[in-house]
Amino acid sequence: MNRLSDIDAPDIETSDAVDAQAASWFARNRNATARADRKAFAAWQAVPAHAQAYAEFEQLWADLVQLQQLNTPVALPKRTAVIWRPALAVAAALLCAVLTTPLGAPRELYHTQVAAHAKGMRTLNLPDGSRLYVNANTRLRVDFSAHQRIVHLDKGQLYIEVAADKERPLYVQAGEATVRVVGTAFDVRRGQQQLVVSVAHGQVAFAPDATKPVALLGAQQRATFDYAKGTVQQQTLTAEEVADWRSGHLSFRNRELASLIDELSLYRPQPPLQVSHAVAHLKVSGNLDVHDPDALLNALPALLPVKTVTSADGIVRIEPRK
Repeated sequence: MNRLSDIDAPDIETSDAVDAQAASWFARNRNATARADRKAFAAWQAVPAHAQAYAEFEQLWADLVQLQQLNTPVALPKRTAVIWRPALAVAAALLCAVLTTPLGAPRELYHTQVAAHAKGMRTLNLPDGSRLYVNANTRLRVDFSAHQRIVHLDKGQLYIEVAADKERPLYVQAGEATVRVVGTAFDVRRGQQQLVVSVAHGQVAFAPDATKPVALLGAQQRATFDYAKGTVQQQTLTAEEVADWRSGHLSFRNRELASLIDELSLYRPQPPLQVSHAVAHLKVSGNLDVHDPDALLNALPALLPVKTVTSADGIVRIEPRK
């Protein structure tokens, strides 16, 4: 899976983050953990810096327990090999209070699969505070770990209002493409011919694949990646155009026919739709009722010099009208 690298932080900030992670894992490991949790911890601890921070936290906790048992003011044992960092000490102090109450399921771990059917839209409130809108005929997987949040878009379209969490960026993975954010709201459509990213507010980093440069998109900007051509086109939108499918109606102006049909296919997955190269670049304006996609398909010959031809196997092809 391709990912965008996080920006390197100063050493002290990195150290503090690792110490906080060590404290979180220590608290979790003191309670019964699921198999998946144990595997996640093993993967985290495989990093030498993580293993060292966890060992230091274990030792600090042992020292605190020893002081509690003595119940008298006693200095901590001297350990010349260890220098307690402020973040580690603060995390230990907080953990003393946390461990006095039962811990529920770790909020960082969340896994689910979502499938929306034809003419149906679903809305989910995710445990991190994000809100996810799933369009019709969409299939995706949500995978939140202790260190990152990933939404795998297998097909279809989503709009997500991302809860800010600098320590756990959110990635949308759509095939080879990656979209990375911290806190923003944006739309991703993975069609048969195009991958489209539209930003409502905030900023996202969009990498179409490993060979393409990263595109930074701001509010009311859209990037369209054409699979066949390998090209990325950017445009400016109005606020109302981002994820307008949630209202049930799409408005479009000077839209290339190939792009429009790619989106229309989301609401009419069967039979397949194809566009002849001779008319693919024709521009069209109008409206689409997502609950009645055939109305637009039937109206195309009145809007453009095209005709629809249905083959014996059910494939609908849009060709030039002679």
